[in-house]
Amino acid sequence: MYPEVEMAMRKLQIFLLLLTSFALAACSGAAATPDATLTALSAAVGRTATASGAQSSASDSLATAQAIATATSAAINATQTAQVSGRDVDQLATATVAAPILAELPQYGLDASSGRAAWLHDPLTLEITGYHEFAYGNDHMQVTAADFVLAADITWDTQYGASGCGFMFRSNGDQNNPSQYLVIATRFANGRLLFTAVAEGEPANLQDFYPRDQDRSFAWQNQSTNRLAVVARGNLLELYTNYTLIGTVDTTQPPRQPAAPPKPQIPTDQTDLEQMNRYQAQLKEYQDIVDQTQLNYGLALSNYEVKPAVFEDGFLGFIALSESGRTVCQFDNAWLWLLEP
Repeated sequence: MYPEVEMAMRKLQIFLLLLTSFALAACSGAAATPDATLTALSAAVGRTATASGAQSSASDSLATAQAIATATSAAINATQTAQVSGRDVDQLATATVAAPILAELPQYGLDASSGRAAWLHDPLTLEITGYHEFAYGNDHMQVTAADFVLAADITWDTQYGASGCGFMFRSNGDQNNPSQYLVIATRFANGRLLFTAVAEGEPANLQDFYPRDQDRSFAWQNQSTNRLAVVARGNLLELYTNYTLIGTVDTTQPPRQPAAPPKPQIPTDQTDLEQMNRYQAQLKEYQDIVDQTQLNYGLALSNYEVKPAVFEDGFLGFIALSESGRTVCQFDNAWLWLLEP
């Protein structure tokens, strides 16, 4: 095996381990129910999630929660529908809570008749430091969704261009062989939106978009805020930034050859040593990400042939991923709307 391919596979394995941990956390977040077993499970998982502090270092605690959840998975599955349509959702889907959602739905071609409110999320900040670290969060992990709209304002501060913030959804919550979708926004190349599918623990789809091609308001600089939204209906995923449709993903179609991103611009004054050093660092980062993307695309394409990545339902959450250095993702004005036929 070529060294660069082996390195790419190691990076992907680390990345997938992080995704596994996040999926397991979502799987572990069962809501309280009248059933005594589920009530005990919910309390144990709640304590574990609180102790984790939404950090990857809490893998042992999360593994404990997963073991508990696995032991009572039959009971959870039997009551899943009642949980989603029961007390928690009914309490949240009031006129007061739904008002900001109803005001925004027309931006995505929808209205109140398209479904019902699932939740509004309190402000959430995920902060991580280091190489290939992650953090996750969702106060409403008991709610799963098939067709939905998920939206949030994302304010970021990332040290590395490949680090980013976004959503995970339609996750099966499997600790060993996760299947799930991710949409991650990064600062790379003046802003990049990456769709990734993981099927049975391996990358099986990859499509990237550059928001500023359609959304001139997209801000890639640190401390900037952009609104990210995903509208999921069947096999079609519509991706929006700042209420602008950036692209549509058909999950039944194979990975798409990554588009060529714009290169860093060489300084006008090439005699300025500080500017040239900064440019050289940007150029190296650019080339590293482009090379890694091409390797990931090849792996996803080969896996797609044997691991179809078409998922219909599952857990959702917010996620921060760090390539290196410090990454901070702040999520505000976030909500979930469940679409109905």
